[in-house]
Amino acid sequence: MMNQYWVTVQFKISAVIFFAICSFTARAQDSVRQLVLADAVKMAMEQNRQIGLAKKDEQIAQSQFKQTDAIFLPQVNLSYTGFTTNQPLSAFGFKLQQAKVQQADFNPAILNKPGATGNVLTQLSVQQPLYNPDQAYMRKAAAKQTAVYAFTTQRTAEAVELQVTNAYLQLEFSYEVVGVLEEALKTVKDIYRFTNDRYQQGLLQKSDVLNVAVQVKAAETGLAEAKSQVVTLSDQLGLLMNAPKGLVYKTVPVAMDTVVAVTDSAPVDRADFKAMKTAVDAYDLSIKSTKMSMLPKINGFANYQFNDKKLFGFGANAYMAGVQLSWDIFKGNEAKNKMATQMLEKNKLQQQLQDNIEQTATEIRKVNRQIADNIYRVTQQSLAVESASEALRIVQNRYTQGLINTTDVLQAQTQLSQQKMGYAQAVFMKKSAISYLHFLTITK
Repeated sequence: MMNQYWVTVQFKISAVIFFAICSFTARAQDSVRQLVLADAVKMAMEQNRQIGLAKKDEQIAQSQFKQTDAIFLPQVNLSYTGFTTNQPLSAFGFKLQQAKVQQADFNPAILNKPGATGNVLTQLSVQQPLYNPDQAYMRKAAAKQTAVYAFTTQRTAEAVELQVTNAYLQLEFSYEVVGVLEEALKTVKDIYRFTNDRYQQGLLQKSDVLNVAVQVKAAETGLAEAKSQVVTLSDQLGLLMNAPKGLVYKTVPVAMDTVVAVTDSAPVDRADFKAMKTAVDAYDLSIKSTKMSMLPKINGFANYQFNDKKLFGFGANAYMAGVQLSWDIFKGNEAKNKMATQMLEKNKLQQQLQDNIEQTATEIRKVNRQIADNIYRVTQQSLAVESASEALRIVQNRYTQGLINTTDVLQAQTQLSQQKMGYAQAVFMKKSAISYLHFLTITK
């Protein structure tokens, strides 16, 4: 009864694993694409949505800067307005504007009660900025803001490059895991065949065969999960590249030179630091603009108009031109308080910049240590793999001679797989640390 139950469980597990592997294989055969890291990064630089959004913000800032052209260019307005009134002063004024005043219009009765009087005004107005120092500094601040967004776009691209590199390295590591598990599965199947043959010969017990069979199923399950992880990571990499969905990427081993930062200091020319420094400069210009708003302003104006009592009429014409000097002498300390706020915001941004620089320096020291640790770990894991391989070979020989039991050989095989996994993980962590250090220290 127990044997029948075990056979049923084995069949169900085998069926699940079979269909999982077949699903992966079918998808892989239809849509596998070999991809090198450089091409992945290039595609992401061209198509990634995060970079696209950053560029949109940059374009918006440039468009806002162009709006400040208004401090140099004239403003022209054309209007067409119809009036009607029986208000004495306005009614007489309409007649004056239309150049239609007659002697009879000075009759007191008509002046006091003119009746409904209409006027159609066609007017062209022009305003020309001449001297507005606050607006000039505000324009300079807007120019700085466009530079801030340009540096932000650059840093966004660098962050996406890091994300793509990490995703690619994770995918590479997953393929290493698949290779280790495939090799482990082959080894365990060989042990199973040998154990089953000895059982058929009456040299081993049924429990030995079942013990190895469990190991086979565990290896098959682990392999199916590892292959599924390859598909998942391919989807994540494709999302970063904004590539068509459903592709499985085959990696090419990435060779990364071991690098160590020559100094623990943060690179002040990094794009995000430059963005913050430029934003501080923009605050300085905004503060100057606020100061200049307390100075007099000079602007020119002119208008040309037609007045007629008929609709669509263009009767009497007149013009007016002049220069205006205006000075906001006191506005309730608005400018003073605004400058105080801007100064506080600037100081806050400077403090954030300094904190970021110090945190980056600490992070660089940390990553340098991680790289050194991972290099040592790779060496140690390489030696461990050699030792585990030799141990498995010796144990297998003794197992074939009947000198040790099944558990011993399975433990030796598991140990070898673990050490190979540890080696692949150490290589992955070393490459990831090198990639992160590049991100921390990159300047362009």
